[in-house]
Amino acid sequence: MSILELRNVEKIYGEKDNQVKALRNINLKVEEGEFVAIVGTSGSGKSTCLNLIGGLDNPTSGQIFIKNKEIGSLSRKELTIFRRRNIGFVFQNYSLMPVLNVYDNVALPVTFDCGKHINRKYIEELLRELGIWEKRKKYPNELSGGQQQRVAIARALANKPSILLCDEPTGNLDSATTIEVMGLLKTSCRKYNQTILMVTHDAFSASYCNRILFIKDGQVFNELHRGTDTRKEFFTKILEVVSVLGGEQSCLLYTSPSPRD
Repeated sequence: MSILELRNVEKIYGEKDNQVKALRNINLKVEEGEFVAIVGTSGSGKSTCLNLIGGLDNPTSGQIFIKNKEIGSLSRKELTIFRRRNIGFVFQNYSLMPVLNVYDNVALPVTFDCGKHINRKYIEELLRELGIWEKRKKYPNELSGGQQQRVAIARALANKPSILLCDEPTGNLDSATTIEVMGLLKTSCRKYNQTILMVTHDAFSASYCNRILFIKDGQVFNELHRGTDTRKEFFTKILEVVSVLGGEQSCLLYTSPSPRD
């Protein structure tokens, strides 16, 4: 079942002679439980695409459907409620509330939606699964970058969203922490049948996904499916396509995947 569908989506900034086409006729579907990456260089349109899907911006033309609901047809209030209940966000800069501890940061979106009816057992399960239960009373400034990103992932999963949108989730992390965070996202996808759409310029991070869409100048120009490839084989194929993009391949060293990968 398709959780997400884009039909002929375009995004244009500016007017007349100053127009910039950030996205050109984007069509794509993401199925339930898929882990999909959109890969492109800076300015390719990948973050614009994610912002449109997340309802943070509006397309110039075209339609976006999440769970068969066209989000462009929703009022601002309806969109806010729909987004809170169906979309989780993981950002490069973590975006944690500095005045809240780990537990309260994770529970925050549930508090907005459910008030006092928080599934504390599920919150605890998330924190334990992501290895931050012992840090639950710590504040963001007391955590490492990797720990903060774990908290951000837990917060994004707290409302059991239909789709998780990740914008360069490893952009501020070192290579060892990148491996940890990508492994956690992969595990979340498997354990919770979580649908994940991630944008990245990094071939290594993309190698954890099941499918990759390559975007250049606002258009999808290639697509790769992992299939039965090992992550190392998939990584090599990604690098071949990235070389055509003319962007960064990866500054991270490849490490052998675990048998589960």
